[in-house]
Amino acid sequence: MNKELIIEETVAYVKSELVGTESGHDWWHIYRVWKNAQLIASGEIADGFVIELGALLHDIADAKFHNGDEEIGPRKAESFLKGMGVDEAVIEHVKNIIRFISFKNGDQRHLFNSKELEIVQDADRLDAIGAIGVARAFNYGGFKNRTIYDPFIKPNLSMTKEEYKKSEAPTINHFYEKLLLLKDKMNTETGKKLAQKRHEYLENFLDQFFDEWEGKS
Repeated sequence: MNKELIIEETVAYVKSELVGTESGHDWWHIYRVWKNAQLIASGEIADGFVIELGALLHDIADAKFHNGDEEIGPRKAESFLKGMGVDEAVIEHVKNIIRFISFKNGDQRHLFNSKELEIVQDADRLDAIGAIGVARAFNYGGFKNRTIYDPFIKPNLSMTKEEYKKSEAPTINHFYEKLLLLKDKMNTETGKKLAQKRHEYLENFLDQFFDEWEGKS
């Protein structure tokens, strides 16, 4: 099994599969998560091959763009990796990374956990905060035709998984319902350090946003 060739073929596969995808979940999101994962992994003892495959395939078929089907991603990854002759144990690990990476699924470490999942999860969460996170939030809000902000619609911090998936709240609410919570959910020391800086960016952005909203700046 030539791991370098498999990574190259996986990159090509992901690029082709995600052509035309909403830009917050396109190839460039995958690319950033891939690079974040490699950076975090450099300070950890973990299987780099699994990490790269998990990062590259984690959003190969996001459930929110496929009628909520949360197994379509693992199925597509399995089909591709089997075709590449990847070991069954590696395939199962990658499928579980795809299954359990999501914020909306909550803490499911009792069902599956690994250092490789923790690294890819941190890498994905980093791409949801900081300057990129702000850009992605408003891009997705526009894609879903959501309002930017409505002071009469308050953030809901106690949503169920189903409520979260169906939410049509203004984009600013998403900062409070997810983005500002990610810093304290990081798994690795490197992830925590990187998240702190990006979290501060979110806070500064919101301060500026509300000042401008009220004509104070």
